[in-house]
Amino acid sequence: MQLDEVIDQFHQAVSDFAKGDPEPAKAIFSHGGDVSLANPWGPPVVGWERVSEALDSAAARFKDGRVTAFDALTKHVTTHLACFLDIEHWQAKVGGGDKISLFDLRVTSIYRLEGDTWALVHRHADPIATQQAPDAVLRK
Repeated sequence: MQLDEVIDQFHQAVSDFAKGDPEPAKAIFSHGGDVSLANPWGPPVVGWERVSEALDSAAARFKDGRVTAFDALTKHVTTHLACFLDIEHWQAKVGGGDKISLFDLRVTSIYRLEGDTWALVHRHADPIATQQAPDAVLRK
């Protein structure tokens, strides 16, 4: 499958994720031992079993959501690796809440050609989409 097709599928899968369904996204992730995920709710995890569990846990926090837009900031594509930096605009009920919340995620995604299709081998998503204060990284 071509990279553009996989990216389009993943964009749909992220909207399914915002509804609480991790399965379409899990199908696009590599199932290898080196796959990695860093999401806003926990430490980074490596290996398909841990990534799969983290995806299940994260998707369970969402309900009735969707991703309304993907702002592509940059991409770097070679014959076997592709790296993307995007801002995703989400809306969803989060953590059992009754109201739709709007939020943005800064996302780095790395895809690798595995056989004849591209698989997501790393995703890092966090809510830092605007300028932060110099001490924002300090533990308080």
